[in-house]
Amino acid sequence: MDPETQLTRRERQVMNIVYRRGRVTVAEVVEQMDDAPSYSAVRAMMGLLEQKGHLRHEQDGARYVYLPTLSVSKAQRSALRRLVETFFNASPREAIAALAELPETKLSKEEQRALTRLIEQSKNEGR
Repeated sequence: MDPETQLTRRERQVMNIVYRRGRVTVAEVVEQMDDAPSYSAVRAMMGLLEQKGHLRHEQDGARYVYLPTLSVSKAQRSALRRLVETFFNASPREAIAALAELPETKLSKEEQRALTRLIEQSKNEGR
């Protein structure tokens, strides 16, 4: 799969449902989508996501059950890498600063300590 493949808003909706549920049928995706398009439109979209390499399917009787091709953590890293490259000049510092400056960002003391540990670990590893 090309990790740089861009997804449409609807495709992201489908992938969010797939990641949340782990394994899904087209009918389950339609049921979970807000303002869902038709069953056939969702089926076509999932076929396209499979062609793009984001989904794979298994046969379960007469129906297909779809699964993601990447783990959630790998998909998160890929999406975050694209976000940082696109909007923050490929600078993790700029991305972290933007997150920290959001009014709704409130880090607990434990989250602050965890971030400090990650920064120290990164320094020690020469990253």
